[in-house]
Amino acid sequence: MATRPTWQGYLRLSLVSCPVGLYTATSRTGEVHFNMLHKDTHNRIRMVPTDPELGPVERSDIVKGFEIEKDHYVVVTEDEIDNVRLETTRTIDIERFVDEADIDRLYWDDPYYLAPDGDMAVEAFAVIREAMDRAGKIALARVVMHQRERLLALEPRGKGILVYTLRTHDEVRDPKEVFGHIPSARPDAAMLEIASKIIDQLEGPFDPDEFTDRYEDALRALIKEKQKAHGRKVTAPEPREAEVIDLMEALKRSLGEAAGSRRKPAARKPEPHKRKPAPRRKKAS
Repeated sequence: MATRPTWQGYLRLSLVSCPVGLYTATSRTGEVHFNMLHKDTHNRIRMVPTDPELGPVERSDIVKGFEIEKDHYVVVTEDEIDNVRLETTRTIDIERFVDEADIDRLYWDDPYYLAPDGDMAVEAFAVIREAMDRAGKIALARVVMHQRERLLALEPRGKGILVYTLRTHDEVRDPKEVFGHIPSARPDAAMLEIASKIIDQLEGPFDPDEFTDRYEDALRALIKEKQKAHGRKVTAPEPREAEVIDLMEALKRSLGEAAGSRRKPAARKPEPHKRKPAPRRKKAS
């Protein structure tokens, strides 16, 4: 495998275990990134660590500290941090199986791929994966990554296992903090009927190829124009602002626009070497 694993250790189901590697399932290599430059020289700015009393300091002189009260810290060395080891530092230990519907979408976080690490691990990995597939449920486990223990959700995906980190209860804000002030309202029946028709007209399959980052595309277009303009200022077109108009009129106009904009998706070219996706598992009743 070309990419390097984010984490290496063992996958364990009861007494069955095998060495595995955890790989990030997403990539940000195509994103537009800007460097900080001086406005006159265009030299790249360097961020220099500075002590308010001593001035610039070497990175080798920097230590980690936890603030216990204002301006008072407990200093912890890297060796001391490394010595804090849980079993999950090196092992993804499956603890429980649950229905996918039992996990609120608020808790799903970052996706990873889990694969066997070496030929000797393939057989045990395949046994665990196939047993999970037969169960038709989500496996819950834990692992220590980036100096914190994370809850994981595992499910079979092709010849490997798809893993999601799950947020903890403390990380998820109570929706009442935001939704609590919204007054209870009973929508007008006629307006609701039109809105439902708009949704029906816009219904369609999810194809990720149809969705691109249009803001990033616009940034790239701006950069290209700046190259042609040799650094002169380029004015981008102003986007159309949303209008505040009569709600019923807006719904009726939206109904017409939705009907006119709906089009049949273009047929996709066959991909001869692409593996067929794994069949969807039936949810346990």
